[in-house]
Amino acid sequence: MRVPTVSRSQILQEFRSRCQALSADGNRGFKQEFEELNEVGKDLPTRAGDSNREKNRYPYILPYDHCRVRLSVQNSNPQTDYINANFVPGGASERDFICTQGPLHKTMADFWRMVWEQNVRIIIMVTALKHKDIVLCDKYWPLERGTVYHGLIQVTTVTRKQGPDCFITTINLRQRDCSTARIITHYYYPSWPDQGVPKDSSSLCTFTEHVRQSLETTPRLGPAVVHCSAGVGRSGTFVTLLWLMQLCARGIRPNVRAAVEDLRLHRMCMVQNLEQYIFVHQCLLHWLSGGTSACPQTQGASSNINQHTQHRSHSSSGRRRHHHHRQTPPSDPPQNTLQQILHPGNLLRRLLPSSSLFNPGSHAS
Repeated sequence: MRVPTVSRSQILQEFRSRCQALSADGNRGFKQEFEELNEVGKDLPTRAGDSNREKNRYPYILPYDHCRVRLSVQNSNPQTDYINANFVPGGASERDFICTQGPLHKTMADFWRMVWEQNVRIIIMVTALKHKDIVLCDKYWPLERGTVYHGLIQVTTVTRKQGPDCFITTINLRQRDCSTARIITHYYYPSWPDQGVPKDSSSLCTFTEHVRQSLETTPRLGPAVVHCSAGVGRSGTFVTLLWLMQLCARGIRPNVRAAVEDLRLHRMCMVQNLEQYIFVHQCLLHWLSGGTSACPQTQGASSNINQHTQHRSHSSSGRRRHHHHRQTPPSDPPQNTLQQILHPGNLLRRLLPSSSLFNPGSHAS
């Protein structure tokens, strides 16, 4: 059995026409689609989040019970299994990503315990640590080379490289008094403002494409963690864009509305506002047009990363460094068998995100 695919140029042509139609009359189509998603997932229970209010960065952003990440229970205390995080789709299964809030000081040990227990090897952080005096995410890893301890987890920054608008850090992770170590790759994109979008699509497309190619080549030992501050707006936008890039790369037509609907059935408020919803379309259109390099060139990071971390999110455009590389779009993908399309390593959970009604009982964790 063969699954029909279409050329990249055809996807681009059709998607451009759709974006033009949705943007007509003051983005009327975009507004209508986004409003139709307002009620998705709102009836799903969040009992665990309600019972662990002190562990939530924002009181009204809670994980759905049916797909929340459960930590191992400590000292027979059932409350210790809680972290504000959900498994979400985006590839080969219902659990390809974990979307979570930026760790609080009191939840850093829980965050690293989650990374260890879920065998996570890639962390994608799409927020600055601070905006002015507002903490968006507590610093849970050493910015410079060094070691910190969070609970029983030893976290060591080994190397750090700087690319356009991002930092890529190699972290050595081990349990205290244990010789077994794991290597974590930490992708840090601090220039994305809270509840907003980056200043241009090229920057985010380049970053997302680099992560996409890394996921393609890295053994999928566990889900990838994606977080911002609340773990819903920017995190949801990033996962949506990455998911649809993967579809398009294999000749499958993207469906932004269906992807967002599916994600919202796994974590509330994914793609939090209309601006982010429209931006997914803009980024995907830019990427399909070949307006991004395959991956950022990395170099040794400068010593002022701490200052950059805290202030770059809302710096003026004159201080931002954008690298616009154009290349010929990849050649059209060959026809794929259904088995190849749905292979776990292809990050394709299904050909198109499901827009059917969700049955919570079928995905209980």
